[in-house]
Amino acid sequence: MKREFTIALAAATALSLAACSQKAQNESAEAANAIAADTSATTRNAVDNVDAATDAALNKAETSLDRAGDKLRNAGDDAADATGNAMVRAGNELRDEKK
Repeated sequence: MKREFTIALAAATALSLAACSQKAQNESAEAANAIAADTSATTRNAVDNVDAATDAALNKAETSLDRAGDKLRNAGDDAADATGNAMVRAGNELRDEKK
C-alpha cells in the first residue's frame, strides 16, 4: 500500500511537472531577462557614475594645476621685480660712488 501510494505520488508529481514545464520555462526566461535588464541598468549607472567622478576629478586637478601655474608665474614676476629693483639700487650706488 505504501509503495503504491509512493508510485502514485511520483506519477502525479511527474505529470504536474510535465504539464507546467513550459510555463515554468517561460517564467524562468522572463526572470532571467528581468535580471539581465537590471544588471545592464546597474552597470550603465555604475559607468555613468565613474565617468562623472572621473570628470569631476580631472576638472579639480586642472583647476589645481591652473592655480599652481598662476602662483609660479606670480612668484617668477615677483622674483624678476626684486632682481630688477636690486640691480637699480646697485646701479644707483655705483653712480653715487662715482660722484
